[in-house]
Amino acid sequence: MLSDEVSQYSIYRRVVSQLMQGEEQLPSLPTITLDIRRALADPHISLNALVRLISRDPALSALLMKHASSALYRHTLAPKTLHEVIGLLGLSDVDRITMVHSIKSLFTLHSPEHKRLFVDAWERLVIKASTSAMLARLLGQVTAEHALLASLLSEVGTLAVLSAFRNESVAPSSKLYYTLCREYSKSLGIIVLKKWSVHNDYIEIIRDAGNWQRSPGHRLQLLDLVNLALYHAIKESTPAAELPPLQELAAYQKLMPPQDFIGENGELSLVVSHRTDILAIAQTLR
Repeated sequence: MLSDEVSQYSIYRRVVSQLMQGEEQLPSLPTITLDIRRALADPHISLNALVRLISRDPALSALLMKHASSALYRHTLAPKTLHEVIGLLGLSDVDRITMVHSIKSLFTLHSPEHKRLFVDAWERLVIKASTSAMLARLLGQVTAEHALLASLLSEVGTLAVLSAFRNESVAPSSKLYYTLCREYSKSLGIIVLKKWSVHNDYIEIIRDAGNWQRSPGHRLQLLDLVNLALYHAIKESTPAAELPPLQELAAYQKLMPPQDFIGENGELSLVVSHRTDILAIAQTLR
């Protein structure tokens, strides 16, 4: 870095460090999200009561409708009511999509510079998450919504870094922002997920995302889908990035023919052939 960049980076590091130490308030889940998640966990909740509660958040209702009509589901008739959507998705996946919705709303910022950083980061994350979801549907073992949420939560620290600058008049440059993310996003993401009391499985995904040689067990697991999607997202957004050949990824080595076919560009043919579907899923999250 140049001396001026080093000076700015030092200032931004201090701001992020203060956030991690609790000197600035970390984002909390919205009350409506907590209410919906509690209701979903209540074995005695009626479908009508759940629909009434979800209907209090029109944006979430719209997202659930769009998601249930997306390329992840192969049905002749798209659901037309929240009752039908909940019946199609199931309570666990409604819970996951509720979390996805909350993540975006928590980190949307209003100044033009902050918004630009957020939009760039969010676009990359939704492509990665949509790739995870599509791989989950095609490969089995894990539900698509589980993979979608895990993929987004694995980089919640990337978005949380932006929270450090909520009250700052000037946002960092894209270069400094991503340098800060490389240094702090994992630690900050773990802090945020613990605050939100999410399942420990998601916290472990943060720890191992991007570790290409990490792949517990013999069958495809959540981490494998997240890492395969992350690999493809990096390859697409940063073609010059230094990545190992796909064949060297521990997650890839669990794939069997024809799912393991690799195209000329070094990507899974499975991902390339379903790019349109992946983009369609991403569109529901924008």
